[in-house]
Amino acid sequence: MNEQIKLLCEQVAKITQGASWEEQTKFMEKFAELIVRECADLVDNVLEQGSPPNPTVGEQLVKHFGVEE
Repeated sequence: MNEQIKLLCEQVAKITQGASWEEQTKFMEKFAELIVRECADLVDNVLEQGSPPNPTVGEQLVKHFGVEE
């Protein structure tokens, strides 16, 4: 697992615990929220630079989260 994903997962695990469906749902929702916030922050940073990004924002997101094809 990519280090960034591990960090987000560990962060959520600290605030959600338990094996119940409710706790698992809470974990998944918070985990997804953190991923979206991470993406939004990266996009905001790219836009603040004011010039066309190279690599593209999509490529930067894929690299940031360590997603491989």
